[in-house]
Amino acid sequence: MNRTKTMMTRMAFVVAGITMMSATASAQGAKATAPKPRKAAWVVPRTPDGHPDFQGNWSNGTMTPLERPAGMGRALTPEQVVAMEKIRADTVEQLAKQSDPNRPAPPKGGDGSTGAAGNVGGYNYFWIDAGDHMATVNGERRSSIIVDPVNGRVPALTAAGRERAAERLRAYRKFGEYDNPENRPLAERCIMSFGSNAGPPMLPNYFYNNNYTFVQTKDHVMIMTEMVHDARTIHMRPVARLPKPIRPWMGDSHGRWEGDTLVVETTNFHPEQLFRGASDNLKVIERFHMVDANTILYRFTIDDLTTFTQKWSGELPFIKMNQLIYEYACHEGNYALSNILSGERAREREAAAKPPKP
Repeated sequence: MNRTKTMMTRMAFVVAGITMMSATASAQGAKATAPKPRKAAWVVPRTPDGHPDFQGNWSNGTMTPLERPAGMGRALTPEQVVAMEKIRADTVEQLAKQSDPNRPAPPKGGDGSTGAAGNVGGYNYFWIDAGDHMATVNGERRSSIIVDPVNGRVPALTAAGRERAAERLRAYRKFGEYDNPENRPLAERCIMSFGSNAGPPMLPNYFYNNNYTFVQTKDHVMIMTEMVHDARTIHMRPVARLPKPIRPWMGDSHGRWEGDTLVVETTNFHPEQLFRGASDNLKVIERFHMVDANTILYRFTIDDLTTFTQKWSGELPFIKMNQLIYEYACHEGNYALSNILSGERAREREAAAKPPKP
């Protein structure tokens, strides 16, 4: 009996040893094929005062237009996105080809074509960066930046807005297009970027350099626009708003935090910085919210019911850049404005020297 019990005990130890060896071997095998540890969840970077840290370089370059083309929904289908981005890629490839150094000179006075490379020649596409992709917001590929109203279009002008636009046109036509520098666009005079690139609202210019640098302190946020290096300072502590007659470029911006969202309200726009014919009552509300390590969701609302029949809003992503932003030296070697005006004076002298028609 004792012998039998002893044998059973030995067998039990053998089985246990085999089991342990099998378990060890199994664990070693499992270790060899175990998946890599998952990356730590992204955490919002924060400044020393605890708010989201937006500092760095960002770009809002995109193919998505401000207003939605007719017949499209808000979200594009994958097939639409592929087709649109292929057209852009093919265009870039075609226009970026090297110029023929043996091509003839353009005809005297230009060939009549328009645009940056038109008439007597200019940039080829090597210099252009108008955006290669349709904007993605909340997983949707967007057909327009405007999301409210739901048709993705700028609302109609009020009667006062239409009258103001007509009066502005009448004032403009009192002078010739090339009579004075004030009649030339702000971008041509190197005062502001094209369109509303510096903002607010900060919109892509669909040409190039849609890049920004954000700098934060506890009391201020500075946003530098690459184009014409326009720098907007946003007050983050309570300070008095500017009196109504004082109207700097890019207006008077005051910010606050709503949770992790930076909210900025801007009024007192410069009278020459006319965003789509808005009045001096224009208020722009912007919201900046970091949705991941590489994306800020930028939303804006246009509040000017003396110009538009309703408030309207848009949204687009700002994408993190890992490149430096260099100075945009608009006036360096730029003789365009003086040559435009002196050319027009020369044409006037030629016309005056001609004998009057019988």
